[in-house]
Order: sequence, then structure tokens, then C-alpha cells
Amino acid sequence: MPFLEGVLDQYALVEFLEPEEFTPARVKDADALIIRTRTRCDRALLEGSKVRFIATATIGFDHIDTAYCQANNIYWTNSPGCNSQAVCDYIEDVLTSPLQRGLGGVLGVIGVGHVGALVAKMAEDHGYKVLLNDPPKGIGVSLDEIAKECDIITFHTPLDSATYHLCSATFLQKCKPNALIINAARGGIVDEKALLKSGHPYVLDCWENEPQINPLVCQSDKAVFTSYHIAGYSWEGKMNASSMCLDAFCRFFGIPVLSIQKNFVPLHGDSEQGWLKRISDELKTHPEQFEQLRKQYILR
Repeated sequence: MPFLEGVLDQYALVEFLEPEEFTPARVKDADALIIRTRTRCDRALLEGSKVRFIATATIGFDHIDTAYCQANNIYWTNSPGCNSQAVCDYIEDVLTSPLQRGLGGVLGVIGVGHVGALVAKMAEDHGYKVLLNDPPKGIGVSLDEIAKECDIITFHTPLDSATYHLCSATFLQKCKPNALIINAARGGIVDEKALLKSGHPYVLDCWENEPQINPLVCQSDKAVFTSYHIAGYSWEGKMNASSMCLDAFCRFFGIPVLSIQKNFVPLHGDSEQGWLKRISDELKTHPEQFEQLRKQYILR
């Protein structure tokens, strides 16, 4: 959780914990939690605690039991749009990779929120014909048309009961035989076993059962690129997320609005040519090191 060290010290006793350190015993006396996706906030963690505020420095919030929080008067908030540009840049690197030449020029974007809208605009700028699908927003065409027409399909929806295994065996059977499937949203949106069986090429940044990912899916020759849930990991994205969490904290507890620490310049970032293939090779070689590789990732 970068950029927050020392910022709140005059108002709160602050502890910085690793994800695995968020246990009922450690959080029971906390008033507020600022978390990421690895911290599951549900009854098992929160029951009997003093927690009344949760902010997640992520766009998605499926790791928060929102119903439990509402029933127990715990305010929660996410960070919509914080790393949208970083995810879009990741998709752009996939689309412009030499490995993707000759795939075809029709791209389907499923989920047209902060990320999906940026991806659609970027793809159009690269000359793709873009089809959109987002029924809750009343945007675009049907999933069947996406499957029928698209050479590349990228998912950018939240994970909930409606989107779990949205990319199913049935959907994949309707797709063009060599259509590239991309998931840089949430693990569980794509049915990985069905994807592996389908024979479609794919790019996965998000996985079912993270960090214990399926090595057969990771190491398949159909896995064009694999990465360890870092599509949204950029200096700008992290800074945005920390700032949004801090703003929400200040508003909730009625303290003056504070600013995050921005008084440094990254020495380097993971943006050199071929970076995506390099980290893909790392994960394919050591899928069991998913979490370690993710923690060691140099922000783009």
C-alpha cells in the first residue's frame, strides 16, 4: 500500500500488514482497514471487531462481503477507475505484440466501464473494428454476436453471480475457432477448464483460485501470455488508488483532507520492450510462485 506511510500518523495509529497478517486477532481493535484483493473481508474476519470503515485500493470489490458490511453498519468503498489506464496499456501491449499479428481486425469488449471504454478507444485508434457488450448499461450487441464476429475478445466486467463463468463452454463453442480470449479483469469470469478444452488461444492475467493457479492452464501451448494479476500495476494506478482510499478515510472520520506522499521519482519501471513475454515465461516456468512473483513485480 504505497504512498501512505506517515500520512495519517497525527490522526491514527497505523499498522502496515502483509495480506496473510489480516487475521481476526489482528483486526479486532481496528476502526478502519485499507486493503487490496488478497484480504477477504467477511464475517470470518470482521465478526466481533470494531471495524466500521473499509477501503479497497482496487476497482473490483468481490473480496468484500458487502451484504455483511451493510447488515453490520460497516461502510465500505472501492477505487473505481484507479488503474484503468494501466490495464488498457496492458491490453495494448498484447494487441501490438508481434505474436498477435494476423489475428484479424474485430475486437469484442465485454464490460464497458472505466477500463472497457479506454480499451475500446485504444483499439479503434489501432485500426480495430470494435464491438461492445454491456447489457446492464444498455450498450452494444449480444454475447452471441460478439462470439460470432470477433477475432479477439477481452473481458472487463466485475465478478459477481451474473458474470461468474461468463466465458463458458457454451460461449466458447460459439466463438471463431482461433479467437483470442483475454481476461485482465477477475479470475472466475473465464471458465479456465472450458477454455483449456476449447483450444482457443488466450491471455490470462487473472486466474481462478489465485494464488494457487492451475499449472495446466498456465503452461498450455495455447497460453499466448500469462501474468500474475499485474495488468493494473503501475505507479500511476497505485498512486490513484492510495489517494482515493485516503480521501474516503478523511471524509468518513471527519478529518482534514490529506495528500499522499508524491515526493519521489521511480528509478525505473517494467516497461522495456518484451516485458510481457519475459514475465509470461517466468510464470510458465514457476506457476507455484505466483504470489512471490507478484510481490516482486517492478511497477510499470
